[in-house]
Amino acid sequence: MSVVINTNYAATVASNNLAASNTMLQKSLNRLSSGSKIVNPSDDAGGLAVSMKLSAAAKRSGAAASNIGNSVSFLQAQDGVLKVAGKVLDRMSELSTLYSDPTKNGTDKANYDAEFNQLQKELDSLTQEKFNGNGLFGSTDLTVKVSEDGGQSVTMTAVDLGDSTSGVGTLTAGAADTSSASLGDAANSLANISTALQHVATFRANNGAEQSRLGFAAEVLTVNKANLEAANSRITDVDVAEESTQLARWNILVQSGTAMLSQANQSAQVALKLIG
Repeated sequence: MSVVINTNYAATVASNNLAASNTMLQKSLNRLSSGSKIVNPSDDAGGLAVSMKLSAAAKRSGAAASNIGNSVSFLQAQDGVLKVAGKVLDRMSELSTLYSDPTKNGTDKANYDAEFNQLQKELDSLTQEKFNGNGLFGSTDLTVKVSEDGGQSVTMTAVDLGDSTSGVGTLTAGAADTSSASLGDAANSLANISTALQHVATFRANNGAEQSRLGFAAEVLTVNKANLEAANSRITDVDVAEESTQLARWNILVQSGTAMLSQANQSAQVALKLIG
């Protein structure tokens, strides 16, 4: 090989190798310090696009699970009121039976009527209960999304506790003039009380069924969220063991490249000996 001064080919090659090694060393440092394989979009453009979609889907799954939890709380609050309504009706039926005792005089029956009227008012009050400002009872169904893409939903059937046909409306304080309503009235018969109690029992059974379904829907979302996060991890998270090995490799190459560049720069001094 010719001995030249203007061009140092060995130094140029050593410099290029050193620059390449140093670039890879910096990438390894960035990956290990951030915990991500994709520090810049250029590291894996396609993987970054997929990762963004998976990450968004996982977050939506979490949000949907949170919504389901709120819906379950709504149903639990509703069932709590229905449970109390059932107790009120139990007492009403007991009063109705006591009222029918032929040995009771007019004053005794008036006392039973007084309690019955108060229970009517309480029953009417229960139909107005709310959860976070929303009525627990009414004629409008509620729909909750149970999938991250919103494609699946569960309809919570409306519970119209105050309805006179399917609820307890015939027995509430608003159903009659409470100043004259009596256990002796046909509207307050034991048969009507028993029918209202059956309606409440049916409401509670449907409520429990909906809570059960929402529980399974939440479980599916939890599993799906975990799987989405795992899939995203395989794309973005750095393998510390593997990257640490690469870091050691590039670190050695940078050090050796620096030493060889220094040697290559000194090799041109051979020409000075020839000139001298």
